Amino acid sequence: MRAIGAPAARSGVRSVTRSRGRTLEGVSEEQKEHVGAGDLTLSIALYTVARLVLVVALAAIIWGVGKLAGVDVPVLVAAVFGVLIALPLGMVVFKKLRVRVNNQIAIVDGQRRARHEDLQSRLRGGN
Repeated sequence: MRAIGAPAARSGVRSVTRSRGRTLEGVSEEQKEHVGAGDLTLSIALYTVARLVLVVALAAIIWGVGKLAGVDVPVLVAAVFGVLIALPLGMVVFKKLRVRVNNQIAIVDGQRRARHEDLQSRLRGGN
């Protein structure tokens, strides 16, 4: 609980990004300038679809192995186990996609922060 008149705590995203001193590995200056919200949306969609395909594939494997073994595995149970297995596996298998999304988020956030600071400067009367 904060005291009356005390500034509200900001989201931890900004401080975590600064404290880690993240660098954008493998991203050229030209790429940093040209990353837009559309590129980020496409990368997030690709990463999401890849992880969902992994879940479906694992669920199908679990269900199929159960059928081959003569065990009737309910589809819901196979799906739950597919999700549980795909969570850590997807982070390892799709590391390049995840790193690309993270880099693009950092770039878009930096662009947004720069625009915000520019606007604040202009509102204060600075050049």
